[in-house]
Amino acid sequence: MRIIAGSAKGRVLQAPGTAKGVRPTADRVRETLFNVLGQWLDGLTVLDLFAGTGALGLEALSRGAQRALLVDVDTSIAEKNAKALGLKAELLRMPVDRALEQLRKRGERFDLVFSDPPYADERGRDVLEAARPLLNPGGRIVIEHSKREAMPEEGRIDERRFGDTVVSIYQ
Repeated sequence: MRIIAGSAKGRVLQAPGTAKGVRPTADRVRETLFNVLGQWLDGLTVLDLFAGTGALGLEALSRGAQRALLVDVDTSIAEKNAKALGLKAELLRMPVDRALEQLRKRGERFDLVFSDPPYADERGRDVLEAARPLLNPGGRIVIEHSKREAMPEEGRIDERRFGDTVVSIYQ
């Protein structure tokens, strides 16, 4: 697993073994996703939920995002990856539901929200609804989910399938 483009292009990311339950977004999925979103994210604010390794948020920083907040119950690998890449990511170590509530109360807003919850939880729809109030006008939410999880059509601007993985993009 590596950073695909930008200032940290080609740099390798650490990833835990599958025993920890982390399922990093594959390079080819991230490459397609950023082709859809745009190659450069200059000045954008990014929220990466269920960040795991931090691959999505760190890729965004490498491509020029101004700020990336990575949220997960364990941010240790994301922190190691950010330090190794020399990228300044903010880390919030807590359950995503609690983080979303805190961010709403603080009035935080983001241009781009990534969410890659565990497929077994089928939480894509819930996270989508909870994250919508955090979007700046014209912002987008990217939900990575299992093909078995039905996601709403309303607001979806793109959808890409990769085997069992589906990436739905909402505006």
